[in-house]
Amino acid sequence: MAKRSGSNTTTPTDEAVASERAHEVASRLRLAVARLHRTLRQHADSGLSPSQLSALVAIERHGSMTLGELAAHESVAPPTITGVVARLEADGNVAREPDAVDRRVVRVTATPQGRAVVVRTRERKDAWLTQRVAELGADDLERLADALQVIEALGERVDR
Repeated sequence: MAKRSGSNTTTPTDEAVASERAHEVASRLRLAVARLHRTLRQHADSGLSPSQLSALVAIERHGSMTLGELAAHESVAPPTITGVVARLEADGNVAREPDAVDRRVVRVTATPQGRAVVVRTRERKDAWLTQRVAELGADDLERLADALQVIEALGERVDR
């Protein structure tokens, strides 16, 4: 807090006000994104648990992965990813294959059925979200489009 000259009262500095506003906006953004993510997950209707769907999407997007690579990508312990992959494999969504260079290493690949699950899930989520966005007025739609540029930039900064 900065003191006004000739006064006993204190006022917040511009930096403090900006910092508090940034915190408020960040908190609201986190909550809104979490709620939207949860709602989209509910509309996925994939028949998979969130962990299974996340792992399958990662494998489909990044291609063949070792269990260690997948565990690191999903930020879970290797025993956890082993169980997730076992279930995906039992359902026919992934296949295990030996690595071409080191036959001791096992790689996991999405099967055609697994890729179809990912595509179908994305389409369901996109359809639900498209319907909600289409309900917006023209001004709100433009505000959302502008906000997306900022949100995307926030995500890009994290990935660097």
